[in-house]
Amino acid sequence: MSEIFSFWYKGSFRRIFFQGLAILLFIGFAYFIYHNTSTNLARLNIAPGFEFMDEIAGFMPTTKGMNLTGFDLNKSTHGDVYVVGIFNTLIVAIMGIILATILGFVMGVLRLSKNLIISFIASAYVEGMRNIPLLLWILIWYFGVILAGPSVRQSINLFDTIFINKRYVAMPQPLMSEAIWMILFGLFLACILIILLKKWATQRRDQTGQDFPVFWISVVAIFFIPLIILFVAGVSVTWEFPVLKGFNYINGIQLPASYMAMVLALSFYTGAYIAEIVRAGILAITSGQIDAARSIGLRPGQINRFVVIPQALRVIVPPLTSQYLNLTKNSSLSVAIGYTDLVNVFTGISMMQTGNALEIIMLTMVFYACVSLIISLFMNWFNKRVAIVER
Repeated sequence: MSEIFSFWYKGSFRRIFFQGLAILLFIGFAYFIYHNTSTNLARLNIAPGFEFMDEIAGFMPTTKGMNLTGFDLNKSTHGDVYVVGIFNTLIVAIMGIILATILGFVMGVLRLSKNLIISFIASAYVEGMRNIPLLLWILIWYFGVILAGPSVRQSINLFDTIFINKRYVAMPQPLMSEAIWMILFGLFLACILIILLKKWATQRRDQTGQDFPVFWISVVAIFFIPLIILFVAGVSVTWEFPVLKGFNYINGIQLPASYMAMVLALSFYTGAYIAEIVRAGILAITSGQIDAARSIGLRPGQINRFVVIPQALRVIVPPLTSQYLNLTKNSSLSVAIGYTDLVNVFTGISMMQTGNALEIIMLTMVFYACVSLIISLFMNWFNKRVAIVER
């Protein structure tokens, strides 16, 4: 008897036992959910499946001026609604991440300024943004700022190209049927050249101690290389400009007020948290390293570039990943102001029309899970790239 119970005191046996028990509990829970769902669907006479994705939607899931996916009211299906919702969600999330990162880094640095006025303004921004719920900021931006703007006929005119009013922002739309591939090839070529230039500049700095303006040359390369390729290929880009006709602008792209409110609210709100992350990362660098950098003759810009920022990034990047994930998922709050994101048009309207709640919720969860995993994988890779290698 004692020999039988002696197995329990072996670490390998207990490890296998508890892992097997956890697997059995998970399988049992999954079967319970499946059986319960199947029973309820059968009782309600709802046939599970994804055939509804091929049914004609019969509604417009986006505004006419922002229909960049070619959605057709008479032909497009609920599957097309899913694609439109994903597209509208991604353009909000991507633009919000870019603006929030820029704003957060600037405000995080300004909070450490020795100028009391600048530091106070940055601190007031951070405390004001993060102590008020995001949903309230969305409503404030939409009703208090965007809808308080001028009417369509009194739009703010920027160089006869961009027109801003309380309904939308009208801007030119490039018509690039064949030029798009040339531009993508130019951007790909520019990225390769930038990578090679970065490696060469690093080797040159290690050998001679001389710095090279990689950043500004990279900006010029990204902008001019696609233009040079278009010029050599003899392909031109035609622009469709907004034109006022009656009480509305036609042609071009029209970014609706709900889109602008979501981008501004998400950017300013998340930027406050990023500012605190940046401030914490910079404060994690001891003053002795900065003094040592000054002692060898480095200028303030070089100290920030070669000493402060590389070491601060290892503290900044992990929590920054969480903020990017939060911003992407918080974009679902756009249903409060009617922006046509995935939750609004697919989880809302399509689900009410078809009744396939389980499948629609599942597809929505899959999208957000995939986007979150992609962001996490990229940020983890970037975190390894900026990690300090100890020798």
